[in-house]
Amino acid sequence: MTMTNVEPVLIHTHKCSLSGLFAAAEDEPRGTLVALHGGGMNASYFDAAAAPALSLLRLGAALGWNVLALDRPGYGASADLPEPDGRLTVQADIVFAGLDQFRAKHALGAGICLVGHSYGFKLALTLAAHDRGRELLGVEGSGAGRRYRPERTQDVAHESEKMDRETAFRLFWGSRDLYPPDTFRYVRDVVETVPEAENREAPTWPDVFDSVAARIHIPVRITMAEHETWWITGPEELQAIAAAFTLAPVVETAVQPGAGHNISLGWAARSYHLEVLSFAERCLLRKGPP
Repeated sequence: MTMTNVEPVLIHTHKCSLSGLFAAAEDEPRGTLVALHGGGMNASYFDAAAAPALSLLRLGAALGWNVLALDRPGYGASADLPEPDGRLTVQADIVFAGLDQFRAKHALGAGICLVGHSYGFKLALTLAAHDRGRELLGVEGSGAGRRYRPERTQDVAHESEKMDRETAFRLFWGSRDLYPPDTFRYVRDVVETVPEAENREAPTWPDVFDSVAARIHIPVRITMAEHETWWITGPEELQAIAAAFTLAPVVETAVQPGAGHNISLGWAARSYHLEVLSFAERCLLRKGPP
């Protein structure tokens, strides 16, 4: 695969500036993937420095898509965002404002398909449920579901408290064998402090999931890692999750074999990212010929 340049970006909005990474398609882009990282991470999650062949940014650009990985509001350039502005609904307003600014300087191709991981998938769904959600091609995400596992409820409620290193690693990553060894040399470049607003809002997600899902009118794809540790999974749960998207024209669910919670940093990342791009291509087909 031709090595694609990944460039830092800074986008100014009405409330803050959003930093991130951008990989541009060589020619006119087919569309633009906007990737949103999870809690305690940053945009580098989608670039897999330990194994560039696993990078969503590089793979997407090589296959004709622009890929914009944002540091979500509260991270990177906006790390000092006031706590009230860290709520998912406000994050969504900020991201839409940022995308408007980005659109003014970059060709987007046929439109934007969201890709979210963990807390970033919650934000992606919140964006899709927004009044402007129908502007988007589709939304794909991993690392977040409908209900936390019962044994994780206390961990979610006290996420801001210090865990010992091995406990935190087991909860957020899973087995080390699921990731290239060099991943853990670069981990400090990817991991960030979780904003307090997210610590406070995280336990409420099961209470709002159904209402968020019911407001989405675009195609949706949900991927669960085979070795997911945070969320209730299994065929019946995936069926119940899909059923919540009552207005979406298409809802796909999948289990990614050989993956832990942080799919895009693991050995399974390339396989998963190809599935993401395949979904994005199907979203283009639904939109019709260019």
